[in-house]
Amino acid sequence: MDLQSLFTEAFFLKFVKFSLVGFSGVFVDFGTTFICKEVFKIQKYVSNTCGFVLAATSNYFMNRIWTFHSTNPNIMLEFTRFFIIALIGLGINLMIIWIMNGKFKVNFYLSKLGATVIVTLWNFLINAYYTFA
Repeated sequence: MDLQSLFTEAFFLKFVKFSLVGFSGVFVDFGTTFICKEVFKIQKYVSNTCGFVLAATSNYFMNRIWTFHSTNPNIMLEFTRFFIIALIGLGINLMIIWIMNGKFKVNFYLSKLGATVIVTLWNFLINAYYTFA
C-alpha cells in the first residue's frame, strides 16, 4: 500500500460506496434491533446482537457485489474475514467512546461520531487490502 494508491479517484469512489453501504447498515441494525426487542420482546442485548450480525452480513454482501466487485469463490473465508474485522471495529469503537466519554468527559454523541469516523477508515482500509484484495 503506497500513498499514491490511497488518493486515486477509483479508491475514493470505493470509499464512498463503502460508506453508503455502512450507512444502510445502520438502518438494518436499528430496524432489526427494534423488531426483535419491541415486537418479539427479545432481551435488549440479544436484540442488539441480532441487529449487529444482520447488518454486518448485509454489509458484507453489498460490499462484495457493489463496492469491491469480488469474484472470490471462497465466500465463507471472505465473509469470516469481513465479520472479524467488523468485530474488531466494534471493539475499537467501544474503546474510543469509553476513552473520550468515560475518561475525558466528551459528549457521548461527539465521542460516538469520532469513533465512527475512525472505525469507518479502519474497516475500509483493512477490507480493501485484506478481505477483498
